[in-house]
Order: sequence, then structure tokens, then C-alpha cells
Amino acid sequence: MATVDLHFHSTASDGGLPPDEVIRRAAERGATLVALTDHDGTAGIAQAAATAAACGLPFLAGVEVSVTWNDSHTVHIVGLGIDPDDPTLAAGLKSIRDGRIERARLMSAALEKAGIHGAFDGAMPLAANPEMISRTHFARFLVQSGVVKDVKGVFRKYLAKGKPGYVPHRWASLQDAVAWIRAAGGMAVIAHPGRYDMGRTLIERLVTEFKEAGGEGIEVASGSHSLDDMLKFALVAQKFELYASAGSDFHAPGEGGRDVGYTEPLPPICKPIWEPLAARILPPAAAPSSGA
Repeated sequence: MATVDLHFHSTASDGGLPPDEVIRRAAERGATLVALTDHDGTAGIAQAAATAAACGLPFLAGVEVSVTWNDSHTVHIVGLGIDPDDPTLAAGLKSIRDGRIERARLMSAALEKAGIHGAFDGAMPLAANPEMISRTHFARFLVQSGVVKDVKGVFRKYLAKGKPGYVPHRWASLQDAVAWIRAAGGMAVIAHPGRYDMGRTLIERLVTEFKEAGGEGIEVASGSHSLDDMLKFALVAQKFELYASAGSDFHAPGEGGRDVGYTEPLPPICKPIWEPLAARILPPAAAPSSGA
């Protein structure tokens, strides 16, 4: 196993652990380089960076931006090595967060029609910041209520596209997301491409548009990827001359997937994205003053 993890979450978005705890968990598991990449916000970065410094763990400031692409596909773009206080990035992320509460109300109404009552009132207290309410918070409420036994099952039965509680939503454009990340001094990465319901032609079109917008990386090693996926996207990275990234996409203990701090080693043909980001890696005792 590799010890680079450049994609995971905290309670600053939909993770189950506060920023300091998730960083300590990564350090205890032997991680050698990490990036906190909460959804559509950077509020956890200051605490995460300070904890990483105290643990002697090299750290990259990151974010995961929600994108609507091709009018119908939700994709995620990770930004690595960002300045969390950049005003362009901060304004763009706020524009995304402003739509989350309204979507949550619509999800609750849809679940009500499916016979699940009180989902909005049940999910909201599970979000540390109401602006960051997400499907994961609804899933945790349904698990706590005994409706479904685990988070993965909730998504499969109620919250995935085409299911009773799914509500379509228009997020940022691909071009805007990449531009915000680049304005903040970061590098943009397509997150977990193996999760998207796209064939080869559509994936290559996404990658082409992403690179034309200024994107520079793609997740090859991911908690969502099989070994076949890794090899597939290693070849995509090589073909499109993109850097390869690695991330667990860890959210919380016991919710399945990869634990924080570990990823599969990148295939030898890959160019690791942390190499061009070396100047942005925060060594111990170096941390940003605040987060947006």
C-alpha cells in the first residue's frame, strides 16, 4: 500500500471526523503526505494544517468542487495546493454552497413521498455547517432511523440518480471549477473517474474539455477504483499527458471504502501529481492562517 492520500473529508463537509481527528488518524496509519479536500469549502483547512504540522505530516491544502457537466452528469474536481483564502475561489465555492439547503428541502419532500418522514429535520443536525448539508447527511439519518442498515444501502435504494430521494441539481461548470482552483494557485484533478456512468467516448470527451480548461491531473488510485480501473485511468493519464493522483475518498469509520492514509501504489507509467506540487506542500510548523 502507498501512504499518499490526497482526497478525504472532515466534518467541515460530509466527513464523520473533525479536521484534526482525521489528520491524526492518517498520521497514526503511517501516511507520508495528505490533503484535506472537503466538498465546496475550505473551512477545515486551517485546523487540519495545524494538526498535520504538529504531527510532522506533510500537508497540501485542498478542496473538492461539485460540477455539472454535459447538462446531466455530476462530476467532482479536486483542487490541490490551493490558497484557501483566495477571494476568487472563496466566492465560487460560496455560490455552490448557497444552493445546498434548497436542494436538501427538495430531497426531504421527495423522501416524504416515499414514506420517509422528517428527513430534513433529521439530517440538518448531522451537518456541522448547514451550508454543507449533503446526501451523506441524509443517508446517515436514514441509517440512524433504522430505515436502511448502512450508508451505501441508502444511496443504492434512495439517493442515487433515478431513486426516490434523488434531486437533480446544477452545480458549477467544469470551466469555472478549474478556473477557481487555478486562481488559488492550485492544480485541478478529476476525482474518482471510475465512479461516473460514462463509457470510454464520454470519459475521453470529459478529459479533453477538462484539459482545455486548464486541468492537469486525474485520480488513478482511488478508494472507488478496482485494479482494472487503476490501469484504465493510468492509460488515460498517459494518453492525455495528465499527472496522476491518489486518494482514499475517506468519509467516516465504518462507512465502507478505503480508510484514510492508504492508497494503492500508482502504476509505473504515471507521473505523480505531488511532484509538481512540491513547493506547495506545507512542512511541519507551516500552516495557512485561516480558511474561507
